[in-house]
Amino acid sequence: EFAREQGAKVPGRLVASAKSWLCHGGVDRRANILPWGAEGDIPKVSPVDASMRYLQHIREAWDHLMRRGKEEWQFDQQLIVLTVPASFDEVARELTIAAARDAGISRVILLEEPLAAFYAWLSNNEDSWQNQMSDGQLVLVCDVGGGTTDFSIVGIREGEKGLRFNRLAVGDHLMLGGDNMDLALGRYLEQKITGSAGKLDARRWHQLVYQCRKAKETLLGSADGQSKMDITVMGQAGSLIGGTLKGNLDQQEIQNIIFEGFFPEVSADETPETKRSGLTEFGLPYVADPAVTRHMAAFWRRFEPLMRQETGRDAVFPDFVLFNGGALTPQSLRWHLTMLMRNWFSPIAGSNWMPKELPNPRPELSVAIGAAYYGMVRLGEGVRVGSGSPRAYYVAVASQKESRKQESVCLVPRGTEEGFEIKLDQLNFEALANQPVAFQLFTSSTRVGDQLGDIVTLAEDETTVLPPIRTVLRFGKRDEARKIPVNLGVRLTEIGTLDLFCESKQTHHRWQLQFDVRQDADRSGDGQPQSVGETVDQQLIDAALALIESTFTTGDSSAHPEGLTKQLENALEMKKERWPTSLIRKMADKLLEKMDGRKLSAAHEARWLNLLGYCLRPGFGDPLDDWRMKQIWKLYFEELAFANNAQARTEWWTFWRRIAGGLTPGKQLQIFQKIQPSLQISASGKSKKKKSGPKLNPHEEQEIWMALANFERLPAADKQLLGNALLRKLSLTNPRDLWAISRFGARQPFYGTLDKLIPATEAAHWIEHLLKQKTGKPELLGNTLVQLARHTGDRSRDIPEDLRQRVATFLTDLPQGKTLVERLSQSQHQFGKEEQDWLFGESLPTGLVLSEKPE
Repeated sequence: EFAREQGAKVPGRLVASAKSWLCHGGVDRRANILPWGAEGDIPKVSPVDASMRYLQHIREAWDHLMRRGKEEWQFDQQLIVLTVPASFDEVARELTIAAARDAGISRVILLEEPLAAFYAWLSNNEDSWQNQMSDGQLVLVCDVGGGTTDFSIVGIREGEKGLRFNRLAVGDHLMLGGDNMDLALGRYLEQKITGSAGKLDARRWHQLVYQCRKAKETLLGSADGQSKMDITVMGQAGSLIGGTLKGNLDQQEIQNIIFEGFFPEVSADETPETKRSGLTEFGLPYVADPAVTRHMAAFWRRFEPLMRQETGRDAVFPDFVLFNGGALTPQSLRWHLTMLMRNWFSPIAGSNWMPKELPNPRPELSVAIGAAYYGMVRLGEGVRVGSGSPRAYYVAVASQKESRKQESVCLVPRGTEEGFEIKLDQLNFEALANQPVAFQLFTSSTRVGDQLGDIVTLAEDETTVLPPIRTVLRFGKRDEARKIPVNLGVRLTEIGTLDLFCESKQTHHRWQLQFDVRQDADRSGDGQPQSVGETVDQQLIDAALALIESTFTTGDSSAHPEGLTKQLENALEMKKERWPTSLIRKMADKLLEKMDGRKLSAAHEARWLNLLGYCLRPGFGDPLDDWRMKQIWKLYFEELAFANNAQARTEWWTFWRRIAGGLTPGKQLQIFQKIQPSLQISASGKSKKKKSGPKLNPHEEQEIWMALANFERLPAADKQLLGNALLRKLSLTNPRDLWAISRFGARQPFYGTLDKLIPATEAAHWIEHLLKQKTGKPELLGNTLVQLARHTGDRSRDIPEDLRQRVATFLTDLPQGKTLVERLSQSQHQFGKEEQDWLFGESLPTGLVLSEKPE
């Protein structure tokens, strides 16, 4: 509590919600990004490091109090159970394990929090639960904590030794909890005392939210009749609203906001809102629909068929409900949810029916108590809840028969216990060796009955697509592509990852393929373009590949590289702007195969770089692009064959700009650091003498700036350095300079992560600088200002509201002003095709659609 209170006074030094950050796919979770939005001189830690420090503190506290000089009593000699949200994806689970190891804790078991809460109830009812429950009954566990909401269903079945428990279902990840309620109260009170939401700076906003949380906990749990709390936010000199702010919240206001906003009365068939973007505060991406009750109704409907099958009941409803989490501490709220469920299910359960609430007298400790009890269960004592994998896992396979339906093999049946390992040697698999391949995984939480090795056809609405693993299975010495017979083996680890391996039936070759198994990890949600496919006649493709082959083959003097692009357009019977992703990646592979052909002449090298960059842009979007990028990186160390040719040097930087999205942070930084001296910039802002070597021509230097501007994975400090250097030499009549500035200072990345964005204060300085400049072509500034001033809903990224309004006023008088103002004000805006092309600097390949970015 001291940390919360002190953190509210110095929010720039407060790290909160570290657990929620572990499952935030929009940032690099191993990078030092917390406190989110803190100024550059404040030391930062990664979400993994923050989690490690919590665990390290617990370990050191235990050893201080409990070890008493005995090695066997020290913390790392105990059986440690760590609890995580049930909806934690497997990446977050692996990061949790990593944090534990970093804290010096090696013996770790993960347990889902709703299940831990149920174990806590079991610990108090171990001897009597069989008298309270009967075969076929169902328990709904509703866990609404500070940062996440989890739903689980536990079934009671008759076994050989009497009644037993089985965990039947787990809900999807919902970043929704008490933190959201505190933010909602904060926005309500901010508007109440300042006249509008969004006016407070980050420091005072943290203060306000902290005090709203205290008011919520005090007034909703008040036993002394207190009905109102005064709230004071200390002033800040020089601020727009510089004085101390005072307001108050009463019990009825809080109850109305929480009940109506987060637990509204909804029908059993309502569906959560998904179209609009969720709240983004403190950098975290909360769910679009804050109504817990709507999510609960959708969760129950989703698993109704499964529960009928598992229980044999025609009418399925929760016979028992267990509430857990600090947000559900108020009795009035639990009663409200109980009555809502009565309205949902009484038509099938009977007019007098009501779910029985399982008592949870200490919700703040129930997860810890349940985890301790589970440790005893692991040692052979107590009552165990069957909690095998709530999902089945599948791998896609190609069939020898012609079929439009995708077939998949069941690798892990639903309900499989951890530690499961087997080799699928009853099926005849063939693997493609010595060429890039992708193994595609799927998971389903609703399909039942599929057994290990079953070949099935999966429906889209019952599965989630998982990230594929892309690799090359090396076999033999000649490296020629071939098919080899293999066995497929699988192991479900204790931390939820799926280990997959191929084993040759002919030799001792064995290839280990470890998947990061992430539910809801479909690449459609990561902001990267997806290939949606377009078919081109194979004869036309063969003709195009033959042209590339002949142009870059040693000794073929009849091929002239300058006209290759036009020849390809003629051969393919379409302009290059219409070439689909599937086609240009085939052309890229042929160009990579003919890499040595670029050394025939300076013209060959320039054309090879230009065409390869065009065919690989934007560096991602095809399953095998990761493999292609590894091949491309060899080119960087080889450098140009004709380094003194101006055209080749310019095309070199155009190439790296086009494929930048496929380069890792380390590779982007390496390229920048090597070219930095030639740009005459330094961290101090003073000019530096150029290194000896070819002088940069204007076209080359322009392409270097544009390439670096597209390096979204560069550290924010380097982007800030580059942007300020470019501002000093900026030409307001040069659209390419303005484009580069917009990319260095963007509030919403095109493909990068949010932790690499420059501070909002710096973006605001750049905007002020641009608005003060006199230019005869103000329309050139429009898109640049939109990218620098775009509203995101995250106060750490957003510029001051009054400055954004000045930008909006400026944009209104420009051509397409209405469209630009709409882009400026739409929080979490999904880039349209026109804006995508502008951001990338040219059109994206046909067949690529940029998904909505995560926050």
